[in-house]
Order: sequence, then structure tokens, then C-alpha cells
Amino acid sequence: MEISEPTGLETVYADAHLVVFNKPSGLLSVPGRGEDKQDCLSARAQALFADALIVHRLDMSTSGLMLMARGIAMQRLLNAAFAGRSISKRYTAVVAGVLQADHSADGWGQIDLAIRVDWPNRPLRMVDPAEGKPSCTRWQPLSATEHSTRLLLEPVTGRSHQLRVHLAAIGHPILGDALYAPPPVQAQAPRLLLHASRLELEHPASGQALCFESVAPF
Repeated sequence: MEISEPTGLETVYADAHLVVFNKPSGLLSVPGRGEDKQDCLSARAQALFADALIVHRLDMSTSGLMLMARGIAMQRLLNAAFAGRSISKRYTAVVAGVLQADHSADGWGQIDLAIRVDWPNRPLRMVDPAEGKPSCTRWQPLSATEHSTRLLLEPVTGRSHQLRVHLAAIGHPILGDALYAPPPVQAQAPRLLLHASRLELEHPASGQALCFESVAPF
């Protein structure tokens, strides 16, 4: 579909049950606190589809594919699909340093580090093996330069800030990450170089296999 001029929001797919948008970096997924944080993807979506409801979120700095349900019944089905991990998401990121390919049978590396809220510094998250929730991220290098690596990322679990926390924890923070990267790494990009590039699911009404892709704009 074409970009909707009134909302400035790119609609990738829409039918009577669900809608997929391509969220730009810098746009909130849902309203925040304060009058200056009311512009968000969900509000823009509801200007186009009055029954559009949130089923997952992307960080404000993250761009890419975001799925919404149309109506409460569909929201419940899609929430259950996310909870059951039957919806697959992949991201593209550029991280600091050279991350070598994993030598596992399928070529994917895996990060298993428990995450919890960093209460004194909310909304930040932190790795905590004792009190954190189990969190798993799969990664695969796509290309590398002398100082950075482009990765394909697959979150097995869906913790807030999971990809950003995991990559920073293993010494490869995402370029442009104002929350988890040191200042020199933040300065290497004008935005967070993290993009939701692939979304796969079974249509909750028809059972049809759906796959959406969005090329990272960096």
C-alpha cells in the first residue's frame, strides 16, 4: 500500500483482521506521559483504522514492521500467538566491533542472559542472572567492516530492550544506542541502527502463512 499522507505512516498490509505498519525511528509505539508524547503509531493507526489495537511494541528509536489487530477478538488471538511464540520476528542491526560467525550447526549464535528492570534507572534494563527473567537472542553476522558488524537478530523471548541489552552485555552495543552504548559508539550513527525487518505469522482468521519484509534504511 502507499504511504498515507494524513498520518505519514506507511501501511505495509491491511485486511479486516490485522494491519502491518512500517514504523519510523523516533515515533513512539503508544502514547507516553505528557502532551508532547501523544503522537505515536497507535494514534496514527487509529486515524486510519478506528479498531486498530496494539499487540506488541517497538522502542521509539527502533524502526520497522509492527503488527496491530483489528478489534478485541483479533487482539486476543494475536496476543496468544505472541505469548506462544508462534509469531517470528527478525531484526537487522549494526553493532560495534567485529562479531565472528558462530560455529554451531545452523550458523546462529545465541545469547542467554537473564534481564530485569534496573529499578533506580528506569526504564533501563540490566542483566541479572539471579533475579532476571530468562531471555534469549539468536544472532547471525551478515557483513563486517573493520569497526562494525551488520547482524541478523532473532529474539526468542520478548523482553523490553532485550536486543539492546544483550548486545551491549557481550561487548557489541548497537551503533547510535543512546541508552546502552558508550558515547563513542552512540556518536557513530545519527539514530539507533536497529530495524524490525521480517515478520512471519499464521493469519489468525484464514490460517494463511504471512511473511512481511522491510529493508533496513541504514
